[in-house]
Amino acid sequence: MAAWAASGVGLTRVRASCMEPRIWLIAGPTASGKSALALRLAEKIGAEIVGADALQIYRDLRVVTARPSREDEAWVPHHLVGTVDGADGWSVGTWSRAATQEITEITGRGQPVVVVGGTGLYFRALTHGLAEIPATPPQVRDQAAADYEKMGEVAFRQRLAEADPAAAARISPGDRQRLARAWEVYATSGVSLTDWQGRTDPALPAGSYRTVALEPDRKQLYDRCDARLAAMIEAGALEEVAELMARNLDPALPIMKAVGVRELSAQLRGELSPARALAAAQQETRRYAKRQSTWQRGQMSDWPRVTVSDPDDQWRQFLALNPGLTP
Repeated sequence: MAAWAASGVGLTRVRASCMEPRIWLIAGPTASGKSALALRLAEKIGAEIVGADALQIYRDLRVVTARPSREDEAWVPHHLVGTVDGADGWSVGTWSRAATQEITEITGRGQPVVVVGGTGLYFRALTHGLAEIPATPPQVRDQAAADYEKMGEVAFRQRLAEADPAAAARISPGDRQRLARAWEVYATSGVSLTDWQGRTDPALPAGSYRTVALEPDRKQLYDRCDARLAAMIEAGALEEVAELMARNLDPALPIMKAVGVRELSAQLRGELSPARALAAAQQETRRYAKRQSTWQRGQMSDWPRVTVSDPDDQWRQFLALNPGLTP
């Protein structure tokens, strides 16, 4: 059996057969414990780990993005974790092509793979594929921006709903970028973004992988988010952000939008006290975790759930979901 994943230079195929090692996909919001669970699974089955996190892929912010420790990376081989310079802005498509290649190479060596992260679009690229959406001309983008300013969000969304009702319904309030993007695609091609996204083939064929999504209690998750931010400050997060700021990178790059960068940058500029910067970063981290959880509930509703918070309890629940694995 084979599946095809679109790439910028053609098609990449990932083969699956009953002889191949199983591929495991582990998703979860920040601070949910997914990295520890993935490491435990990888140790047990002799797997290699492929990162599915849009920010942990960059080298610049090990502490701020909660990347695995150097010891963990040395203990179990990690791929697409801390491998890209922050000046290079990777897209979902760039990651998907790289991840497909890594998975193919690892399984080709007879090793299992654990793909772990919190970026839902990355997982969707593997399990549903990516649409080859036409590029948007600059004049169309400029017109969409002008229309949004003139019409306001409500009227702009109503216009989008006439062309792409599904996109207008699913895009969150205040998400100007995604609203504009959906309209730009339709204005450019005459085909809705939703229709384009339906014209996809998955990179991983059905039956070649198993999934699990971590969804711990919301209060416990938020408490862990707050504790993690405080620990990050002690571990050198402020120094990391200072080094990043010194590079004077384009503010539009993904690395510059990492949770905590804006708040700690404000502290470094003297605009926020350390206490206020920490509180603001903690709040933004909780919001980020909520967005990730919302995505999971909507886009990964059929994935088995690990709903506890303690690492040992998570492992036991994971084993219960996968009885083929012995404790």
